[in-house]
Amino acid sequence: MSLMQSTPFIVDGKGHLLGRLASILAKQILSGQKVTVVRAELINVSGSFFRNKLKYHAFMHKRHLVNPRKSGPFHHRAPSRILFRAVRGMVPHKTARGAAALQRLKIYEGVPPPYDRKKKLVIPDALRVLRLKPGRKYATLKRISSEVGWKYGETVDKLEAKRAVKTQAFQERKAAALKRRAAAATAAASEIEPINKQLAQFGY
Repeated sequence: MSLMQSTPFIVDGKGHLLGRLASILAKQILSGQKVTVVRAELINVSGSFFRNKLKYHAFMHKRHLVNPRKSGPFHHRAPSRILFRAVRGMVPHKTARGAAALQRLKIYEGVPPPYDRKKKLVIPDALRVLRLKPGRKYATLKRISSEVGWKYGETVDKLEAKRAVKTQAFQERKAAALKRRAAAATAAASEIEPINKQLAQFGY
């Protein structure tokens, strides 16, 4: 992800470690790159689920003397907001530069349109299978969030199941169209051969 581009990078969050992914995203958005993260509910956190649940429950009890309803701290339950808060902690968000950087970051549970038809990236430096020792325990944000009050896990699962069916149908149609095109090109090879020769003379 070192190359800058005008269109946002679309990162598939599945299988990435929370802290490593957040640090890479923070660096990218501070440098001016727009980033969109999908499937945030499938991001992994190292350590057992029970340990992570206790840590989040302890975090939810932290407060201060100022009216907590009005000025926080706010304990978000959604996986997308958990990742956002992790990135925010790595960005100088109280400055204009940091606030502008956070505007370049979009995070979603599932894969909403139009990102379902766009190419997605993974970040090898943040993948659990590459960065966590085999046999180590880990948990998903989806399970942790559901345990602490996130209510939309089943809704996201239903929408993702529908998306998988549509994606499968689209891939089958695409494969069939490519097969028909190849068959048509083979059938008309003798007719288009002189045309191809003429085009080759002009560099096409």
